[in-house]
Amino acid sequence: MADIAYIRVSSVDQNTDRQLDGLTFEETFTEKASAATTKRPELENCLRYLRKGDTLHVHSIDRLARNLEDLLRLLNELVGRSVAVKFHKEHLTFTGEDNPFQTLQLQIIGAVAQFERSIIKERQREGIAKAQAKGKHCGRKAKLTQDQVEEIKKRITAGDEKKALAAEYGISRQTLYRIIKK
Repeated sequence: MADIAYIRVSSVDQNTDRQLDGLTFEETFTEKASAATTKRPELENCLRYLRKGDTLHVHSIDRLARNLEDLLRLLNELVGRSVAVKFHKEHLTFTGEDNPFQTLQLQIIGAVAQFERSIIKERQREGIAKAQAKGKHCGRKAKLTQDQVEEIKKRITAGDEKKALAAEYGISRQTLYRIIKK
């Protein structure tokens, strides 16, 4: 029966210090990755590490998952393996016991976290649309200049090999085909 911690922040420049501060654990898994993806290596390592009777400590529900489906899947998997899950900020502990009130709280909090994530994405899309309407470029800077694009098109028409052109200009063949289509 061990106390194990999972700590996550969304980006590499964020600090993990405030999460589970002052507590001691047998093992701590720290991740700097968005919860928007379910592919988080440290979470996967943590899940493999946990044993029957262990308690997984997480600062808050949104540190473990960002949508209700993922949260419920993770909790069901863990309590099904007799691993307790404790969310410190919300003061909730799930042990697999049938507790309707805790289940309701979990679903409400998980739904709010999912809603919050959707709102963030919507605001991001709106901001991008406004910036584009003002003529601003959004996204990564173009790898090729317009002169290079024209040169590539001429060379393809002249019969140059696409694979060789992609390698010469340091672009993928997918990017090359996108240039050809334009």
